[in-house]
Amino acid sequence: MISLVFVEADDGLHQRVVQGVADAHLIRSSQGEWQPVWQQHKTFQAIEVGDGGDGRWAAYARGLWQEMEGLLTEEGRTPEGADRVRALFRAHMPELVPVLDRLAGQLDRPEAEVFLTHAALRPFSQACTQIGQSGTLLRNYDLRPDQCEGTIVSSCFLRPVIGMQDMLWGLLDGMNDAGLAVSLTWGGRSVYGRGFAILILVRYLLETCDTVDEAVDRLRSLPVAVPQNLTLVDPEKAMTVFVGPDMPPTVAPDACAANHQHLPVTDEQEQAMRTQERLRAIRAAGADDVAAMLKPPLYRSVDEQGSRTLYTARYQPIEGRVTYHWPGESWQQSFSDFAPGSRTVTLGRAS
Repeated sequence: MISLVFVEADDGLHQRVVQGVADAHLIRSSQGEWQPVWQQHKTFQAIEVGDGGDGRWAAYARGLWQEMEGLLTEEGRTPEGADRVRALFRAHMPELVPVLDRLAGQLDRPEAEVFLTHAALRPFSQACTQIGQSGTLLRNYDLRPDQCEGTIVSSCFLRPVIGMQDMLWGLLDGMNDAGLAVSLTWGGRSVYGRGFAILILVRYLLETCDTVDEAVDRLRSLPVAVPQNLTLVDPEKAMTVFVGPDMPPTVAPDACAANHQHLPVTDEQEQAMRTQERLRAIRAAGADDVAAMLKPPLYRSVDEQGSRTLYTARYQPIEGRVTYHWPGESWQQSFSDFAPGSRTVTLGRAS
């Protein structure tokens, strides 16, 4: 039997909860209609991979390879395309070439090296919100649950790095042992060019840079395939930078970002993504207000594409610590006390 429970939220938003075999929140839209928001469970895991050469990274990556190889572009599957992306990687990220060779050799799969360059991947977009201040980076990551690996990785490819891994060794967000933290959001524009997926750029910056200024300087020579926003934090500074295939890296007015850049947001875009609303909300909340990140409008239950807030991360890189938050639950990891394991959390249930 299914029971209906009506709830008045603190912010005045009416909700109705349907309880049965599956749970759903029904939220009244601006048109007065009840819309279901189904809760899902997702398992996040934490793993250590060292320098990638002892088999731990390869064991993890092989389990995902069948899914990953489908994300290669058609050009990346040709001999000419493969040669181009290898040359691009070696020209722009020479420090990571030994790591690329080590990981590709460990994975031992056709097209592994090409995939791991992240220069021949199909474009993807995510709706996220983030803010930084000196010593703290706070972000929400929004995407469809089945499109996120959900793996927190402690690695030492070139130096100690902890972050939320995606596409086998790219990073959605992370920090290094120098006290630098970086996270990304989609820039909101449908432009595509030859360059790297932003995930590998986050990895590269954290592996090779100590400060925000050093990272921003490196960004100026790195081609990026899709418009993205990077928020960077070190002990002294915080900054957001807009990047894209059609523009030079551009420093934003402040150290926060949603899903737009320097261009005006259309009414249609705002209705679909609420990017300006979220940016206003995170500016008002600040970089220390985790509770605000777990409530609307920053916490997103679900949209028409099935995207929702998958996790909130609060990086304190000076202390070498990151805490991942979900409504009613958190998980802390650090360089001094990294704990491999897993957590299954409920998505779509705002605090």
